[in-house]
Amino acid sequence: MHFVGIGGAGMSGIALIAHALGASVTGSDRAESGYLVGLRARGIEPSIGHDAANVPDGAEVVYSSAVPPSNPERAAAEHELHRADLLAQIARLKRCLAVTGSAGKTTTASMAVHALRGAGLDPAYVIGGELRDTGSNAGWGGGEWIVIEADESDRSLLKFDPEIAVLTNAELDHHSTYGSRLDLDETFRTFMARAGDRAVVWDRPALRALCPDSAVTYDAADPILGPEGSRFMWHGIEVRLIVPGAHNAVNAAGALTAAELAGADPGRAAAALADFHGARRRFELLGQSAAGAAVYDDYAHHPTKVAAAIAAARTLAPLRLVAVFQPHLYSRTRALAEQFGSALAAADLTVVVDVYPARERAEDYPGVDGRLVAAATADAGGGRPVAWLPTFELAQRFLDGTLRAGDLCLVMGAGDVDRLARALVGGRIARPQP
Repeated sequence: MHFVGIGGAGMSGIALIAHALGASVTGSDRAESGYLVGLRARGIEPSIGHDAANVPDGAEVVYSSAVPPSNPERAAAEHELHRADLLAQIARLKRCLAVTGSAGKTTTASMAVHALRGAGLDPAYVIGGELRDTGSNAGWGGGEWIVIEADESDRSLLKFDPEIAVLTNAELDHHSTYGSRLDLDETFRTFMARAGDRAVVWDRPALRALCPDSAVTYDAADPILGPEGSRFMWHGIEVRLIVPGAHNAVNAAGALTAAELAGADPGRAAAALADFHGARRRFELLGQSAAGAAVYDDYAHHPTKVAAAIAAARTLAPLRLVAVFQPHLYSRTRALAEQFGSALAAADLTVVVDVYPARERAEDYPGVDGRLVAAATADAGGGRPVAWLPTFELAQRFLDGTLRAGDLCLVMGAGDVDRLARALVGGRIARPQP
């Protein structure tokens, strides 16, 4: 098998599983990444740069929705397979626990893996971020279950037929895929119906309406939040977390409910989460700036996720909360600029950099850039300062002169803004991807 774009979280995880199952695996990506380091450590040697010559004769080429048909390796393929089709084949080899939703998928799936491992069930898993406790985003495990994320962004969740399905959230986030919220709701409804009475859903009326009447609900009512994490009661058991924020308490309740349905002892599963350290790029502490500010990196790229990350940061009681945000996709920025502004306005100081385009082109969205979010934040902020600094170099220069001891700098976005975050603790911005 040859993977195009193997350096992403989703693709590298599937490649690792395919390799573990005995497939001959090659791949390529446009630039180096931390995931490529993990692949090399397991005997997979990716190529840097896309070229038809990278594809071995007769190889099945695996691609994601982000890789266009014009990609030279896809164009050279004799046989193609979408990444979700391959993951669906893998998921059928075990009992499948799938997590879907517009927010919280990776953390909830990671917590489910951690809880199942703590209860002795040793699941396989393929998730969208590296588990800090295992150092990997995938593993085959020795148990009968596999935990996966079912992605709604391209409707690929409909390729899966899980035994247990978890719905964390439902908000219109991918405007190029769904024409309306009703369209999104129907997709989730179709998927959750496949799990029947083993559908698991956050206990909110709008979400329950997307699930069978027999679905199992969860919540984390009245969590106690503080700098040390959170604690809440679940099924009469006190759950303690070191990852902050009310949203993570809810994620934990969902993960535990799914783990219990999978056969985990509730007490052992809950106890296991006490040392859950999170997933990579999910409120990840990178270190301190030169002036002593704590720098966190988070994948938040939707207003709800941004608001949750800022609320979690507030529980750590910083002297000042500085939010740095990179909008992701022109289509999302155009549709949700005002909502982003409302979420970011909860910070004491906000820095907005320009849009990470991903698969979109600026010329298709005239007049759309990060200034839309900066202006909306200023309008909603009640006088709190907002800085529009389109490049990472400008943003780093400003932040290096602004951050001070006692500040918490929360860097957010689903693009490459983690380069800026790491520069704030390491002194130099890493080379951009070509």
